[in-house]
Amino acid sequence: MDAPRTRRLAERIAKITAGMLEQKIKDPRLGFVTVTEARLTSDLREATVFYTVYGSEAEQEDTRAALKSATGVIRSEIGRLLGLRHTPSLTFVADALPESARHIEDLVETAKKADEELARSREGAQWAGDPDPYRKPAEDEWDEDDEWNEGDDEDAEDGEDG
Repeated sequence: MDAPRTRRLAERIAKITAGMLEQKIKDPRLGFVTVTEARLTSDLREATVFYTVYGSEAEQEDTRAALKSATGVIRSEIGRLLGLRHTPSLTFVADALPESARHIEDLVETAKKADEELARSREGAQWAGDPDPYRKPAEDEWDEDDEWNEGDDEDAEDGEDG
């Protein structure tokens, strides 16, 4: 099948599944579930539905069991509403999005703390070495004998004008 049709069907599967979980599935083990995405293979035979559950590990396990037991009912409703020759088999997969987001937030917090620590260590710090690290040519001066002295050139021969 073409990709746009597959994508549209996957979106419809996600919406139908979310509606079923909200209105028709009355399993007490089912927690606060959000269907995040559905992916459909190009041959329209298998659909993977990604979901998130807020709650403890035990509540997530109960929700996983409730989804597994409701798979047949949800699949038959999807087949009825989509009108496909072959209704795709459903697989429910817990979405890793909340864990990934939590990990990214932890990394950002660690970076903020490191930046604050660096800013504290910079307070009152001074540059190492001279304030102006570049060499400047020696200024030309008259010496005590009223002779012109061009800096500290050791290569220049004494007494010759040049």
